[in-house]
Amino acid sequence: MVIKVILLLVFFGVMLGIGFYCRIHATDVNGFVLGGRSVGPWLTAFAYGTSYFSAVVFVGYAGQFGWKYGIAATWAGIGNAIIGSLLAWVILGRRTRIMTQHLNSATMPQFFGQRFNSTPLKIGASIIVFIFLIPYTASLYNGLSRLFGMAFNIDYSVCVIVMAVLTGIYVIAGGYMATAINDFIQGIIMIIGIVAVIAAVLSSKGGFMEALNGLAQVTDESVSTTPGIFNSFFGPDPLNLLFVVILTSLGTWGLPQMVQKFYAIKDEGAIHKGTVISTIFALIVAGGCYFLGGFGRLFSDQIDIAANGYDSVVPTMLSGLPDILIAVVVILVLSASMSTLSSLVLTSSSTLTLDLLKGHVIKDMDEKRQLLIIRALIVVFILISVILALIQYKSNVTFIAQLMGVSWGALAGAFLAPFLYSLYWKKTTKASCWVCFIFGSVLMILNVVARSAFPAVIQSPINCGAVAMLAGMILVPVVSLLTPKPDSKLVEDAFACYLKTTEVPQKTALGK
Repeated sequence: MVIKVILLLVFFGVMLGIGFYCRIHATDVNGFVLGGRSVGPWLTAFAYGTSYFSAVVFVGYAGQFGWKYGIAATWAGIGNAIIGSLLAWVILGRRTRIMTQHLNSATMPQFFGQRFNSTPLKIGASIIVFIFLIPYTASLYNGLSRLFGMAFNIDYSVCVIVMAVLTGIYVIAGGYMATAINDFIQGIIMIIGIVAVIAAVLSSKGGFMEALNGLAQVTDESVSTTPGIFNSFFGPDPLNLLFVVILTSLGTWGLPQMVQKFYAIKDEGAIHKGTVISTIFALIVAGGCYFLGGFGRLFSDQIDIAANGYDSVVPTMLSGLPDILIAVVVILVLSASMSTLSSLVLTSSSTLTLDLLKGHVIKDMDEKRQLLIIRALIVVFILISVILALIQYKSNVTFIAQLMGVSWGALAGAFLAPFLYSLYWKKTTKASCWVCFIFGSVLMILNVVARSAFPAVIQSPINCGAVAMLAGMILVPVVSLLTPKPDSKLVEDAFACYLKTTEVPQKTALGK
């Protein structure tokens, strides 16, 4: 217990120290929200990765999908690395950085407003962000309850409040730069932690090959009658596994808190290095989480899914580890949750301030007042997320839990296609953005309130979210071709940023 407490105190002390150290970078809106657009490759890549993977992935998704699909769940982690990280950086990174700076936009709704010269579009996007990021934020606390109970035997409420207060302090003090530096440290902890935990869990089952052989002996006739299905290449349900890969991988392309990381990239070199670093990070952390979860059924004699749910799978797997490793796991999950929480509240507060309040609710808002309101809203958002998390824990309000499940699908379904096409295709229209905004968010809300009316294959929020994203890729070009063309001058002004001449060293490009 002494070791656990000391490690936690050191961890918290470092987080707070960095927050106060970074106050010098948080004196204006650009510095507070984007770190002055001067963040290097390591910090940006780790900020992207740690915002991507939270306790939801480590405890919830790894346990749930590992139990359902066996070792094939690792495909979700591979998809996160290849599609969610590598391709996201290659396809979105440079263009996002260039156009958002050209349009002077610091948030995703602001980008839409500037790109299409539409204040209503900006406000509509900010409302969607506000509605769906809050329950997503509340869901981050869920993975902590069982692990803290296992490690410290203290109440979940205390864990939630302590985590929220500490995250709030360092984000309010240092803004994006404090978040990025802390994300880097938390990312290193996540890498070390996941590698150590996998090694320990497999060792407890006789090593990798022995564990794999044990998984081959597991049978569950309610899932499949095929022998060895849980250690097979595609598992017992390839179609639903594919939907998981699509939602958790492609979804990052449309999440405001993820895309915003590209706004802050320093230079071209940072994009190249960041792409490699981010991909390797995702492969280790996400691949490791799902790979670990794939062996969950080896502990089926200790797990009662019907009584305790899928969230009990990973904590049960870890319960037999040495105290020092359990302490590492607790800090690993804290790191994953705090890094994602800091990113979400910073995105929510800056979006609400810059896109909804500034110039609309509060007409005259200077730089100092904007910073003050952003900081105040960080407190408000954290407070709301804590209240939602505690209500769900104490009262088991299923509606909140369902809404958390659809947040990812609604945000990505609404924003992915409009954002991607807006960066690449001059014929993208304002009307197509509205159609996608409404389709993605309404579809996911209906999935909560009228799930039984949906076809069986998309009753799951995960499958429905994947369909919402893919449908948006069709809706935007179709609606754009059927609606009036955008103003040519507005479009040319937006795309002019890609045509600017930039001098580079000869090692990058040969001269004439």
